[in-house]
Amino acid sequence: MPSQDHKPAFDNDEGPNTGGMGAYCPLPFCDDALLERIKQEIVFPTLNGIQAEKLNYKGVIYFGIMMDGDDPKLLEYNVRFGDPETEVLLPALRTDLLDLILGCLNGTLNTINVQFNEGYFVDVVLASGGYPGSYEKEKVIRGLEKLDKETFAFHAGTALKNDQVVTSGGRVMNIVVQGGSLEEAIQSVYKEIEKVKFDRMFYRTDIGKKGLHK
Repeated sequence: MPSQDHKPAFDNDEGPNTGGMGAYCPLPFCDDALLERIKQEIVFPTLNGIQAEKLNYKGVIYFGIMMDGDDPKLLEYNVRFGDPETEVLLPALRTDLLDLILGCLNGTLNTINVQFNEGYFVDVVLASGGYPGSYEKEKVIRGLEKLDKETFAFHAGTALKNDQVVTSGGRVMNIVVQGGSLEEAIQSVYKEIEKVKFDRMFYRTDIGKKGLHK
């Protein structure tokens, strides 16, 4: 399943690039025809190259792709899960991740029917003021207990101090919500974010909205 990251720090893709300020999946504009092009032009040639080099690689290959008009262009490979894309892809995954890992290791991955949950998943990163430049740490994070039980709160740059959760990094948390439609998921995740507070917290307010206009 494809997902879309948002690299610039601020709304409308303005400001310096970051490690990622949010993501969503699936992509309404990435139809079967585009997925097939990506497979034929990028994914399969990569796998064929690994076989040609006789590399016994068993693990993750994350394809970072940018669209040049209607043409997919490979930007990067990661031999790990991408962040914050992972925070939407794993909640969307219905198939047991352990089964996929074991299938990869023992060579039976092609026998597993990978399935995903219905709906859309949106992830918004809560960041420390000043990120991706200098920022202060040890800001107390409040309101986590108010989050809905179905909401995912992935800790990225947090720590425990005096029995309180505090900030310890630039990208502090990933708040992820599922919705029946992309618009519903977007609205829900921002309602959840309103419950969380820490000094100088900031986040993009337009995560996922690109998918509404494609």
